[in-house]
Amino acid sequence: MASVLIVDDSQFIRQTLAQILQTSEYEVVGEAATGTEAVDKYRLLRPDLVIMDVTMPEMDGVQALKCIHSEFQDAQIVMCSTVSQQRMMVKAIESGAKDFIVKPFHKTTVLDTVHRLFRKPV
Repeated sequence: MASVLIVDDSQFIRQTLAQILQTSEYEVVGEAATGTEAVDKYRLLRPDLVIMDVTMPEMDGVQALKCIHSEFQDAQIVMCSTVSQQRMMVKAIESGAKDFIVKPFHKTTVLDTVHRLFRKPV
Protein backbone atom coordinates (compact mmCIF):
# COMPACT_ATOMS: atom_id res chain seq x y z
CA MET A 1 0.00 0.00 0.00
CA ALA A 2 1.51 3.33 -1.08
CA SER A 3 1.75 6.09 1.53
CA VAL A 4 0.58 9.62 0.74
CA LEU A 5 1.10 13.03 2.34
CA ILE A 6 -1.64 15.54 1.47
CA VAL A 7 -0.73 19.23 1.55
CA ASP A 8 -3.33 21.97 1.13
CA ASP A 9 -4.31 24.97 3.22
CA SER A 10 -7.96 23.96 2.87
CA GLN A 11 -9.05 21.31 5.35
CA PHE A 12 -11.99 20.46 3.07
CA ILE A 13 -9.62 19.70 0.17
CA ARG A 14 -7.39 17.57 2.42
CA GLN A 15 -10.39 15.58 3.65
CA THR A 16 -11.75 15.14 0.13
CA LEU A 17 -8.42 13.89 -1.21
CA ALA A 18 -8.00 11.55 1.77
CA GLN A 19 -11.43 10.02 1.15
CA ILE A 20 -10.69 9.53 -2.55
CA LEU A 21 -7.32 7.92 -1.90
CA GLN A 22 -8.51 5.67 0.89
CA THR A 23 -11.24 4.20 -1.34
CA SER A 24 -8.46 2.92 -3.58
CA GLU A 25 -6.25 1.45 -0.87
CA TYR A 26 -3.73 4.27 -0.53
CA GLU A 27 -2.64 5.09 2.99
CA VAL A 28 -2.79 8.76 3.94
CA VAL A 29 0.05 9.00 6.45
CA GLY A 30 -0.13 12.73 7.07
CA GLU A 31 -1.53 16.11 6.21
CA ALA A 32 -0.04 19.59 6.13
CA ALA A 33 -1.57 23.04 5.68
CA THR A 34 1.56 24.98 4.64
CA GLY A 35 4.65 24.41 2.56
CA THR A 36 6.81 24.60 5.68
CA GLU A 37 4.77 21.85 7.33
CA ALA A 38 5.01 19.81 4.13
CA VAL A 39 8.80 19.86 4.15
CA ASP A 40 8.93 18.94 7.85
CA LYS A 41 6.39 16.13 7.46
CA TYR A 42 8.13 14.78 4.38
CA ARG A 43 11.38 14.52 6.31
CA LEU A 44 9.59 12.72 9.15
CA LEU A 45 7.26 10.43 7.19
CA ARG A 46 9.06 9.83 3.88
CA PRO A 47 5.81 9.07 2.01
CA ASP A 48 5.74 7.39 -1.38
CA LEU A 49 3.77 10.34 -2.78
CA VAL A 50 2.92 13.94 -1.94
CA ILE A 51 -0.14 15.68 -3.35
CA MET A 52 0.43 19.39 -2.79
CA ASP A 53 -1.40 22.62 -3.50
CA VAL A 54 0.48 25.40 -5.27
CA THR A 55 -0.90 28.34 -3.29
CA MET A 56 -0.38 28.20 0.49
CA PRO A 57 0.70 30.50 3.30
CA GLU A 58 4.30 30.69 4.63
CA MET A 59 5.86 28.78 1.74
CA ASP A 60 4.06 28.07 -1.52
CA GLY A 61 3.92 24.63 -3.06
CA VAL A 62 6.63 25.27 -5.66
CA GLN A 63 9.07 26.43 -2.96
CA ALA A 64 8.20 23.38 -0.83
CA LEU A 65 8.66 21.13 -3.86
CA LYS A 66 12.13 22.58 -4.45
CA CYS A 67 13.05 22.13 -0.76
CA ILE A 68 11.93 18.53 -0.73
CA HIS A 69 13.68 17.76 -4.03
CA SER A 70 16.91 19.34 -2.84
CA GLU A 71 17.11 16.69 -0.09
CA PHE A 72 15.18 13.83 -1.69
CA GLN A 73 15.68 13.74 -5.45
CA ASP A 74 13.44 10.70 -5.86
CA ALA A 75 10.42 12.31 -4.14
CA GLN A 76 7.22 11.86 -6.11
CA ILE A 77 5.16 15.03 -5.89
CA VAL A 78 1.92 15.82 -7.69
CA MET A 79 0.77 19.44 -7.61
CA CYS A 80 -2.83 20.70 -7.37
CA SER A 81 -3.97 24.02 -8.73
CA THR A 82 -6.76 25.85 -10.44
CA VAL A 83 -6.60 26.43 -14.18
CA SER A 84 -5.87 30.13 -13.51
CA GLN A 85 -2.49 29.16 -12.02
CA GLN A 86 -1.22 27.49 -15.16
CA ARG A 87 2.07 29.43 -15.08
CA MET A 88 2.80 28.11 -11.58
CA MET A 89 2.04 24.58 -12.73
CA VAL A 90 4.64 24.88 -15.48
CA LYS A 91 7.15 26.08 -12.86
CA ALA A 92 6.25 23.12 -10.67
CA ILE A 93 6.81 20.60 -13.48
CA GLU A 94 10.12 22.27 -14.35
CA SER A 95 11.07 22.01 -10.65
CA GLY A 96 10.44 18.29 -10.48
CA ALA A 97 6.71 17.70 -9.99
CA LYS A 98 5.70 14.37 -11.54
CA ASP A 99 2.23 15.51 -12.57
CA PHE A 100 -0.57 17.90 -11.68
CA ILE A 101 -4.25 17.78 -10.87
CA VAL A 102 -6.49 20.71 -11.78
CA LYS A 103 -9.03 21.89 -9.21
CA PRO A 104 -11.89 21.32 -8.91
CA PHE A 105 -10.91 17.70 -9.28
CA HIS A 106 -12.91 14.54 -9.71
CA LYS A 107 -12.25 11.17 -8.09
CA THR A 108 -11.41 9.56 -11.43
CA THR A 109 -8.87 12.24 -12.32
CA VAL A 110 -7.11 11.97 -8.96
CA LEU A 111 -6.96 8.18 -9.07
CA ASP A 112 -5.87 8.07 -12.72
CA THR A 113 -2.97 10.39 -11.91
CA VAL A 114 -1.88 8.48 -8.81
CA HIS A 115 -2.30 5.06 -10.44
CA ARG A 116 -0.14 6.21 -13.36
CA LEU A 117 2.70 7.05 -10.98
CA PHE A 118 2.52 3.63 -9.40
CA ARG A 119 1.71 1.92 -12.72
CA LYS A 120 -1.49 0.45 -11.38
CA PRO A 121 -4.32 -0.39 -13.77
CA VAL A 122 -7.32 1.90 -13.44
